Amino acid sequence: MNPTSSTQPAELATELTQPHAQAAAHTASHPPVRLLFPALLLVMLLAALDQTIVSTALPTIVGELGGLNNLSWVVTAYLLTSTIVVPLYGKLGDLFGRKIVLQTAIIVFLAGSALCGVAQNMTQLIVLRALQGLGGGGLLVVTMAAIADVIPPAERGRYQGVFGGVFGLATVVGPLLGGFLVEHLTWRWIFYINLPLGIVSLVVIGAVFKPHVRQVKHTIDYMGAAFLAGALTCIILFTSQGGTILPWSSPQLWLTLAMGLIAIWGFIHEERSAVEPIMPLELFKQRTFLLSSLIGFIIGVSLFGSVTFIPLYLQVVKGSTPSEAGMQMLPMMGGLFVMSMVTGRLISKIGKYRMFPIAGTLLVSIAMLLLARLQISTPIHVMYLYMGLLGCGLGMVMQVLILAVQNTVEFKHMGVATSGATLFRSIGGSIGVASFGAVFSNGLAARLEKLIPPDTELPHALGPTAIHQLPQALRDDYLQAFAGALHTVYLSAACVVVLAFALAWLLKDHPLRKH
Repeated sequence: MNPTSSTQPAELATELTQPHAQAAAHTASHPPVRLLFPALLLVMLLAALDQTIVSTALPTIVGELGGLNNLSWVVTAYLLTSTIVVPLYGKLGDLFGRKIVLQTAIIVFLAGSALCGVAQNMTQLIVLRALQGLGGGGLLVVTMAAIADVIPPAERGRYQGVFGGVFGLATVVGPLLGGFLVEHLTWRWIFYINLPLGIVSLVVIGAVFKPHVRQVKHTIDYMGAAFLAGALTCIILFTSQGGTILPWSSPQLWLTLAMGLIAIWGFIHEERSAVEPIMPLELFKQRTFLLSSLIGFIIGVSLFGSVTFIPLYLQVVKGSTPSEAGMQMLPMMGGLFVMSMVTGRLISKIGKYRMFPIAGTLLVSIAMLLLARLQISTPIHVMYLYMGLLGCGLGMVMQVLILAVQNTVEFKHMGVATSGATLFRSIGGSIGVASFGAVFSNGLAARLEKLIPPDTELPHALGPTAIHQLPQALRDDYLQAFAGALHTVYLSAACVVVLAFALAWLLKDHPLRKH
C-alpha cells in the first residue's frame, strides 16, 4: 500500500479548492482593478506629459513674461525636483503605505499646476514648476509600485507594458498638445488641464485602491537625499549661470561649483555609512550598471536638450505656430516610440541587446551633427529626416539600458538599480537643459553683439511674434544669430554623444533571465 495514499484525498481537495478560491478572489478584485488601472494610467500620463508639454510653449511664455536667459529653467526646475524626490518616494511608500503617499503626490502636483497657471513673471513660474516637480516625481515612481500591490506577478507584465506605452505616448503627444493649447487657448492651460484630470484620478484612487500589503519599516536616507539635492542644484546653477547671468571670472560662480563638489563628496560618504542608502555604492562595481548609468546620463542630456530647442527653431526661424511646431516634432517622437517597440521585440527574439545601444548612439550622434548644419533656408522636410533619425537612435538606447541593468544586477538590488539607472537619465536631462540653455544664450548674445549695431534696442520680450515684427534687416540679423547659436548647441551635443557611443562598445551581452 502506498504510504502517501491516505493524504491524497486531502491534497486532491486542496488542489480542487485552490483554483476556485483564486478565481473567486480574482473576480472579486477585478472591478476595482478595472477602475483603478485607468486612474493610475492617467496619473502616469500627467506626470510624463509635464516633462515635454512645455517645450512648444516656451517661445510664447518668454514673449509674455520675458526672461529669455532663464528660459531653460522652466523645464529644468521640473526635471530637477522630480529627479531628486524619486528615491525618497519609494521608501515613503513602504513606510507609510502607497495609497496615502500617491494621494499626497497628486495633491502637490495639482497645487503646483494651479499656481503655475497664475504665474506673473518668469521667476514665479520657475519656482512653481519646481513645486510641481516635487509631486510629479512621486507620480511616476509610486504608480509603478502601486500596480504590484493589486496585480499578481503572473499578470503584472502586461500591465507594466501598458505603462511603458503610455510613457512613450506622452513623449509623442506632449509637444503636440502643448502647441494646440497655446494656439487655441493660452499657455496657462498647459497647467490648468491637469486639474480636472488629476481630481478624477484622486477620487477614483481614494475609492478603489485598497492595497493588501504589510508596511515595511525602512530607514530613510534623508542626509543622502539632501546631499544629492545640493549637488544637483549647485552643478545646474553653475552650468546655467556661467557666462550668462554671471561672468566666468565671478568668484560666486566658482564657489557654487565648489559647493556642488563638496556635496558630491558628502553624498558618497553618506552612502557608505547609511543603513539603507538611496544609491548603494556596490552597484557601481557592477560593470553593466555603471556603463548603463553613464550612457543613460548622456542620452538624457541629448533627449531633453533637443526637445527643448527644436520647437524654438521651428517657431522663431521657420515661423511655425505652436501647434504646427508640435506636429513637426512627430517624426522625432514617432521614431522614438516605434523603434523602442521594434527593438524590444528583436531583443526578445534573438536574446542579445549589446548591438542596439551601439547603433543607437551612433544614429544620435549623426543626427546631432546634421541638426548642427541647419540653416534659415533648410527645407522643413529635410529637418523631418534629421529628427526622425534622432528619434530612432534614442529609441534603440533608452529602454535597452534599463533591460540590461535588470538582467544583470542581483535580485535584492533590482528596484534600486532600476530607479538608479532612471535617475541618471533624469539627472542628465536636468543638467543638459541647463547647460544647453547657457550655451545657446551665450552664443546668441555673442553673435548679436557682432551683427547688430551697439545703439540698437531690441524688445524686452522677444517671442516669435515680436521677432517677426522687427524691421527686415534687423530680423535677418537676429535669425542668423539665432540659427548660429543652435549650431553650437547641437555640435556640443554631438561631441557628448560620441562619448556614449564609445562607452556602448564596453557593454557585454549576458543571457536574458528566464525567470
